[in-house]
Amino acid sequence: MTAIKVPYLVVDDDEVDVMAIKRVFKKMGIEDRMSVAHNGLEALEKLRGENGHTPMRMPYMILLDLNMPKMNGLEFLKTIRSDPKLRSSIVFILTTSRDEKDRMAAYNLNVAGYIVKSEAGRTFDQTIEMLETYRELVEFPN
Repeated sequence: MTAIKVPYLVVDDDEVDVMAIKRVFKKMGIEDRMSVAHNGLEALEKLRGENGHTPMRMPYMILLDLNMPKMNGLEFLKTIRSDPKLRSSIVFILTTSRDEKDRMAAYNLNVAGYIVKSEAGRTFDQTIEMLETYRELVEFPN
């Protein structure tokens, strides 16, 4: 099995967090595979190729914050899980929320993992390395 270069879509409205993610991606030499959306609506446009965006091709991984304006992370998850073209999207939650209701709602919408930013912040490099290891080991849907 050869690992494919899977693009990442980071969906987060916090510019400080986005910059931290970009730094780690750059350090790992994978910054060219990262795209950013600042809310769920913008993420849908990028995935679907709307409003001048080229549609993202499968497979890809989404790093999703929950607390965002316009369309929050759980609303975004419900939308992609009900869309036949997007339902197999691989989503990792990367959020500040420790709320058990949020965690259960996310897992009920078939996320691959739920990562709390304060925990990831201590070892953020390791978090992104884990995602890259996941990418190398997992067989992705087409």
